[in-house]
Amino acid sequence: MLRQLLLGGAVSLGNIAIHATVMATLVSVARHALRWGHNRLPAWLAAVMVATVGVLMMAHVAEVLVWSLAYALLDAAPVGTDVVYFAFVNYTTLGYGDVLPVERWRLLGPLAAMNGVLLFGWSTAVIFEVLRQAMRLRDHKGKA
Repeated sequence: MLRQLLLGGAVSLGNIAIHATVMATLVSVARHALRWGHNRLPAWLAAVMVATVGVLMMAHVAEVLVWSLAYALLDAAPVGTDVVYFAFVNYTTLGYGDVLPVERWRLLGPLAAMNGVLLFGWSTAVIFEVLRQAMRLRDHKGKA
């Protein structure tokens, strides 16, 4: 059990590092993009928001791929299982139950789910922050 927790924790920390890097870059780029002066146009705000969510989705796919690599390296999924599918089901907490991890790695699924829930929550906070900054800049420029 300790081995599962340590390895699952290491994969989770790796994903947190990926997410932190993407988040820091995304918030910085969004701040600059919103100040380009086009932010009064509804289409500009929509473009910034679509780009923000698109980048976040790519980050989550990368994090799922990290989990799938861990599953493949550890032989945590049954032979013949698509580890990317298995990782997506665990990370998103979808839990179809059609594929179960091998007995010795059973805790990796819940750890991946916990990692996904935390990172989805973090992404939601960043989406809200980008929108909040856009509204603040729009309101501030509207009063000037």
